[in-house]
Amino acid sequence: MSNTLLDKVSLIENRVRDIDEALLHVGSDYERAAELGKERSDLEPLIDKGAEYRRTLDALEEARLLADDDDEEMARLAHSEIGELESRIEALERDLKTLLLPSDPRDRRNVILEVRAGTGGDEAGIFAADLFRMYTRYAERQGWKTEILSSNETGVGGIKEVAFQIKGRSAYSKLKYESGVHRVQRVPVTESQGRIHTSTATVAVMAEVDEVEIHIPDGDIKMDVYKSAGAGGQNVQKNATAVRLTHLPTGLVVQCQDERSQLQNRQRAMSILRARLYEMEEQKRRSEIEADRRSQVGSGERSEKIRTYNYPQSRVTDHRIGVSSYNLPAVLDGDLEEFMVELAMRDEAERLAAAGLDR
Repeated sequence: MSNTLLDKVSLIENRVRDIDEALLHVGSDYERAAELGKERSDLEPLIDKGAEYRRTLDALEEARLLADDDDEEMARLAHSEIGELESRIEALERDLKTLLLPSDPRDRRNVILEVRAGTGGDEAGIFAADLFRMYTRYAERQGWKTEILSSNETGVGGIKEVAFQIKGRSAYSKLKYESGVHRVQRVPVTESQGRIHTSTATVAVMAEVDEVEIHIPDGDIKMDVYKSAGAGGQNVQKNATAVRLTHLPTGLVVQCQDERSQLQNRQRAMSILRARLYEMEEQKRRSEIEADRRSQVGSGERSEKIRTYNYPQSRVTDHRIGVSSYNLPAVLDGDLEEFMVELAMRDEAERLAAAGLDR
């Protein structure tokens, strides 16, 4: 493994030398200079870690030679140092493997998260509302900001669907494993016989993108406007401010009615539409690259069963990693870190295996 890692580090070092050479001749092409500068900056942690790894390997080789010295005291010290150096090399190899993995360019982005009620009628809508609260509470714990982009409530305290923005450091990298089908098993309030029902809700996690990254021609969009569904009385909208956008090439439909102006609703609908289209492109790209390797963790497949929230047993089980928590109230209050850490570790292990760095 050492030689394999050193070979990979050497390739990166060669790339950095090529970048430095290119920067000397970039001239007034500031855009190219910025692009090269960013690439070099991204590679620097790996270069530094590789240099430390090489120094530690050299120190280990020297210590092993001294361990055979005729001087007993010198040999004893060398043996002691060998153990420390071997532990340090193991840690450096783990760090290098992680740094060598291709990073997801979306990891630093903000998130648009959608929760939709699935099968189960009113109970599914109530469960969707529970999940919405769970994610907003998790965002609060992380110090992130949330803002509702669009919502469609039911008459029994539930949600048909809600789309909301989450702004914060590493929001996408943490939440990207949540896409898929979530199940709840509990006795509904309206159930007189005390029977347990199973309902579902679907979660979609999308990286926020700007207009430059996803340009949508005006001709590809059909816009309908209508009056927002108010609460009645004086709150009913007199003007048509709600917006429904249909993306003609794909048939995707987004509607927003929570803002007071048609322009604001259109802007929010466009933000959601761009995120959905970007996610579709990413799904297509991943499918082509990983046609022979389907990773459950983070695949974002909408049909994928993510978790079951079992009320009678106060148990939450993540089916992808086989991890259960027996504190359901805490999980629904946003205590998701145990699942997030395990999912990230599993994803990293699978990517290391795919890159041949797991040995």
